[in-house]
Amino acid sequence: MQLVIVESPAKAKTIEKYLGGDYRVLASYGHVRDLPPKDGSVNPDDGFAMEWETYADKARQLKAITDEAKKADRLILATDPDREGEAISWHVQEVLAKKKALPKSVERVTFNAITKAAVTEAMGRPRKLDTDLIDAYRARRALDYLVGFTLSPVLWRKLPGAKSAGRVQSVALRLIVEREREIEGFAPQEYWSVTAELEADGTRFQARLARFDGNKLDRLSIGDEGTAMRAKAAVEEGRFTVTTVETRPATRNPPPPFTTSTLQQEAARKLGFSASHTMRVAQNLYEDGAITYMRTDGVQMDGSAIQDARKAIAGRYDASYVPDKPRQYQTKAKNAQEAHEAIRPTDFTRDRAGTGDHARLYELIWKRALASQMASARMERTAVEMEDGTGRHMLRATGQVVLFPGYLALYEEGRDDVSAGGSGKHADAADEEDSRRLPLLRSGDAPAKHGVNAEQHFTQPPPRFSEASLVKRLEELGIGRPSTYASIIQVLKDRNYVRVEKNRFFAEESGRLLTAFLERFFEKYVSYDFTAGLEEELDDVSGGRAEWQSVLTDFWRDFRPRTDEVMEQKPSDITAELDKFLEPYLFPKQADGGDPRLCPNCGEGRLALRGGRYGAFVACSNYPDCKYTRRFAQPGGEAGEDTGPETLGNDPETGLPVERKSGRFGPYIQLGEGKEAKRASIPKDVPELDLEMALKLLSLPRTIGNHPETGETITASIGRYGPYLAHNGKYARLSSTADVFETGMNAAVVKLAEAAQGGGRAARGAQAPLKILGAHPVSGGEVKLMEGRYGPYVTDGATNATLPKSADKDALTLEEAVALIDAKAASSPAKGRKGAKKAPAKKPAAKKAPPKKAVAKKAAKKAE
Repeated sequence: MQLVIVESPAKAKTIEKYLGGDYRVLASYGHVRDLPPKDGSVNPDDGFAMEWETYADKARQLKAITDEAKKADRLILATDPDREGEAISWHVQEVLAKKKALPKSVERVTFNAITKAAVTEAMGRPRKLDTDLIDAYRARRALDYLVGFTLSPVLWRKLPGAKSAGRVQSVALRLIVEREREIEGFAPQEYWSVTAELEADGTRFQARLARFDGNKLDRLSIGDEGTAMRAKAAVEEGRFTVTTVETRPATRNPPPPFTTSTLQQEAARKLGFSASHTMRVAQNLYEDGAITYMRTDGVQMDGSAIQDARKAIAGRYDASYVPDKPRQYQTKAKNAQEAHEAIRPTDFTRDRAGTGDHARLYELIWKRALASQMASARMERTAVEMEDGTGRHMLRATGQVVLFPGYLALYEEGRDDVSAGGSGKHADAADEEDSRRLPLLRSGDAPAKHGVNAEQHFTQPPPRFSEASLVKRLEELGIGRPSTYASIIQVLKDRNYVRVEKNRFFAEESGRLLTAFLERFFEKYVSYDFTAGLEEELDDVSGGRAEWQSVLTDFWRDFRPRTDEVMEQKPSDITAELDKFLEPYLFPKQADGGDPRLCPNCGEGRLALRGGRYGAFVACSNYPDCKYTRRFAQPGGEAGEDTGPETLGNDPETGLPVERKSGRFGPYIQLGEGKEAKRASIPKDVPELDLEMALKLLSLPRTIGNHPETGETITASIGRYGPYLAHNGKYARLSSTADVFETGMNAAVVKLAEAAQGGGRAARGAQAPLKILGAHPVSGGEVKLMEGRYGPYVTDGATNATLPKSADKDALTLEEAVALIDAKAASSPAKGRKGAKKAPAKKPAAKKAPPKKAVAKKAAKKAE
């Protein structure tokens, strides 16, 4: 027997079907072990020896792999064709060797697509594990561990509120923070454009003023209204005739097929997908055999795939859309060992796959790959210049005609915002101007004038990063690797270092402060050049050009002493250094020449950065006499000022003051002082906070009464996730803060019952089938398409089989459903199915219990 190891169960099922009865295919479910999150997992003093620990949730799967390996004659490691896949295979081999279950023959195979042809061909070309790729993985994993577990304790002790730092994530965060600083420091510049509405041969077109008073104009040349009005008057008074007509051909070549990063960028632009969502959907499409492997730096396609694409183009269009020679693209990836084939469909005749987001992403991949082998688009660009009688003023009109669309008939690449000088809108306007159709004009023609416009504009700051533009910038700088961008971005979100609004990244206070700290005390390690250089060294390891322990030694030699040096400094000294470093941002110069550090509350104290339990803030030096504070991320005190607690009144029962305050998690109210004080957050849906509402919030939880069936208390309150009801350890959501104080017993009982029933939905067994497909040819059972908790599935009454994520349930046929059911039945152990039938035997025992207890148990089971 031959044992094959892949990552995912979906791949395992498909590949086992391709290989036949002599093969057993099992999934590792990704990585099986990692460095334990504790000190000492990497030991620099022992050649960077690593202590690996198997994941607790993989014990069952590893046991299954070990049991099968003991019976196998040959182990075939068929994980993904990249560094991570090589690492997973290495980990599996190491675990089996440790358990003395490693077969005599161990081989590695890789395939770029999960198709029968690709898999069977790969099985005929086995190789050994690539030690260079494994070393590169170990070096990268050790680096990330050493940075995280050495730097994070420094942050926790010296920068309250900071959660973690990372070798690549901190550099990505710096990009976002620096863009925020650019936007804040941007000074808008006024400029004007002057355009004329003209007509010739019954066609209207627009021309812009390109020369005024003998001077050539660029975008910012006309900077005030007075000049703009004079220029407008000159155009209105002048009679403009055509002096030159320049027509030249232009060609646009198609972009190459997708790599990991370009797929993430285009899916973000056109589909609004996050990088992580794009990779999840692409993974499903790959596992279902619809596309090739989706983690790649390569832009080339296999020769047979190119021929298939050319045939598909000829079938959809005429021969003119197929170029004379196949197009060949060169990869720009620095690591040739990781430059696999580009992302493409496995079958170019298939223009649809899956449903929903899967179908949308597949269509994007299919169009891009097919377009990459299509003919170039041919255009004709025309530029017309018109001068007045004096020759001192000149209008210019441009236009473009598409003579042959070529690949544009199928696909056009999306674009990011222009990020230099805020000229995005202007660039779009220029492109729109170029694409306009002009009438046929000849030298000496004098188009009719219908009006002249002078329009005011202001330069715009560079746009905040979107996921697409951030991924593009990271790739341009050579930071990280495309396969890691999704996880890097997700970490920044999870740590609350950034927030996303309208698909744009905004730096949060904690992210800005962390970046400032790292720039001041660890500047080298968040510099773009250093990080990119380290990536090149790791690429040298995977290419066999460098030794992994030497790379780690060079890094650790300088990094460790620097962290020790910072750790020895007092937190107050750290804060003082950050106060100086951030002075231009926190205390910008005032227009009237006043002191930006003078406290606006008391008029005497000096403002300075302070460190608190939950992060940094700006405070007055006269504290506690003056309680003025300002959030860290509010430069110059423009917003977020807190002049101290606001007293709402006194509690009539205790006589203690009720105060409104601001804290780490936002505004709150407090009754009393010290450890005995009672506090409550102020919900966002409270329109006006007065003493009465404050006392209501402080009195929570509110007791509604005892449940009529159980006799247990029902309460209403506000928690971390909003307003809710509680009863006997079970919960139900309320829609607003007002409901907390207004919900009565009857409504509460109904809401709790609905929550226990899963929101009032019908039981799973009572669901109607989405579609009845027919009878199973063997079992005779009715084959039905059902909607389940984890997605659609098919059943014949005896076996349930989940549909692949990319399957189109609306187009599912009886034959496809039967194949899924039979495959599921074949892979399910018989005793497991028999064991499932024994469950009803427990029912009689439940009937012997006292009636009240039986009801309570049943209710508890439903609530779960």
